[in-house]
Amino acid sequence: MRHGQCVMWGVFFLTCFLITPLQAESPTTASSSLASDLVPLCRVLSGENQTTSLRLKLVPEIDGSPQDVTVELQSDADGNYRFSADHAEYAIEVRRQESATTILLPKHQKAIVGQGAVDGDDTLIAQGIVNRLVSIDSDWKKYVPLAQAADPNAIAFLLKTVAQIQPGAPPHSWRLGGENSLQFEEGGHLIKGTLENARFEFEISELEQSSALDLKSDSLKGSDFEVTEIPREELERTLSRGIRRATEILSPSPRLTHPPQDSRTVPHGELKWVHGHRVAILHGTPEEIGTAHGNLLKDEILKTVDSVMYTFGTVNMVRSGKWFRVELDEAYERLSPHIPKDHLRETVAMANAVGVDTELALVVNVFPELFHCSGFAIFGSATTDGKLYHGRVLDYMTTIGLQDAATTFIVSPNEKISFANVGYAGFIGSVTGINSQGISLGEMGGRGEGQWDGVPMATLMRRGLEECSSLAEVMDLFESSPRTCEYYYVFADGNRNEAVGVAATPEAIEFIRPGQSHERLGEGIEDCVVLSAGNRLTTLRERVIAQHGKIDTTAAIRLMDRPVAMESNLHNALFIPADGVLYVANADHDSPAAERPYVRLDLRELLTETVNSDLISEN
Repeated sequence: MRHGQCVMWGVFFLTCFLITPLQAESPTTASSSLASDLVPLCRVLSGENQTTSLRLKLVPEIDGSPQDVTVELQSDADGNYRFSADHAEYAIEVRRQESATTILLPKHQKAIVGQGAVDGDDTLIAQGIVNRLVSIDSDWKKYVPLAQAADPNAIAFLLKTVAQIQPGAPPHSWRLGGENSLQFEEGGHLIKGTLENARFEFEISELEQSSALDLKSDSLKGSDFEVTEIPREELERTLSRGIRRATEILSPSPRLTHPPQDSRTVPHGELKWVHGHRVAILHGTPEEIGTAHGNLLKDEILKTVDSVMYTFGTVNMVRSGKWFRVELDEAYERLSPHIPKDHLRETVAMANAVGVDTELALVVNVFPELFHCSGFAIFGSATTDGKLYHGRVLDYMTTIGLQDAATTFIVSPNEKISFANVGYAGFIGSVTGINSQGISLGEMGGRGEGQWDGVPMATLMRRGLEECSSLAEVMDLFESSPRTCEYYYVFADGNRNEAVGVAATPEAIEFIRPGQSHERLGEGIEDCVVLSAGNRLTTLRERVIAQHGKIDTTAAIRLMDRPVAMESNLHNALFIPADGVLYVANADHDSPAAERPYVRLDLRELLTETVNSDLISEN
């Protein structure tokens, strides 16, 4: 887990702990003794004690080193509460009262304030908050009734009979599986232990009923905090949906890990499953493609929106001190003049089909401006059959759950070239793709975030797929188009056995030919283009050199194994563009893509299905 997510890790951990006091792996001895230990916690969960202070000191291992996180929750009898999480580098405090909700970001001296009435399922009102914050697609959901019942005797009995918890020493201590343990002190008001390799101390204080929290947002006046006002509905929706989606990502239910593999058709679209891999076949006008996309993948699109806008958006706010929607809106305002009108029409049609705000769908689609990765193209003397093999590794934030929406799209736009786009429900641009003319493209992110006065990278990639039938045409498109940020690419033409590496910024573009030496990439390798960075580049080069002349499909896939692929490896693809074949692996919640099975997809076969899709849907 990355440094910048440490505070939110603590926030989500406290949420889990409150709703799953001693899950199935937790220990027990005689149930009466455990029940006594659980009484203070159950009084909080039941609402019997409405004026409470909870303090969690958490020391998880993040990026291989221990990190201190302190999380506190204070509430009063009027339903007001203060929630804070603090780490050496990141901190957040949420204050909620009836008339206003305030987010404080102490490390940035920023405050975000929303005022007025707010209701619905996406609110932070204290009453019923556990039900709203824990998703039905999270495995934690099954523990909510137990937490809400808050009967210490029932919980203790269940833990004894179902979890087979073992007593420890000294008294009031319990042995969990592995290295996990719990110790109750001060009559259950202090709980210490280790869970999932994280040490913690959890303290419960019962306050006087007369205590009231001073949470007024006007107390910020005259302070050093820079105050930004946004609609309260937007503020609370962002936090509530962000946390709800996080409960799915941290503990997914079988609904996410093993979704029903139901094939179905709609006008201009078909959803099918190939060995557990989601494939959406779309064709027609922009409106027809967008509508079919939305109708086939509504649930997955909503997961993408929640992951990007709300879960990532909340973490990014803590990291940067900026409200994420404002950042995306600013980026979109500068990028949108460079997005083709037919792409905008497709996105709007998709949003309308799903029932989400069209502006929200449009700004979410510029999110791939933040991707990072590795890639290679090898052919001729480097391969066993002389064919070109193009590998693409996407390393980007498996921690925000995009794998739940992983989809390979087979798209046939009217009057344009058909293509396969390895992507995610809700995104119409491309970061990994191959077209029916034997062109394959992969991207690697660089620096320069914020240089957005040009064509969005994912838009330019899609244009390369649907407009270009040769490597020269792709190179001309990228050279002649206004570009954003810093990106690296591998472009390949399987029909001509040509490939090129690309280093592009808004100001300049450089093409690196096969076998060409480069100061950042090392000495050239015959009939190879190899792009990555740091130790991943070193390992990739070593593998290519060792296997040179012996590389076939299996060997090419193995080139992308870890550590060339990072722990955050979201998807991998191997293209054999001359054959119109691609192999795709997607991450799941336990393993990066490089450690998952690859699925073979035949673009030509899948494209033939678009011809009959409307007839199938009508029948």
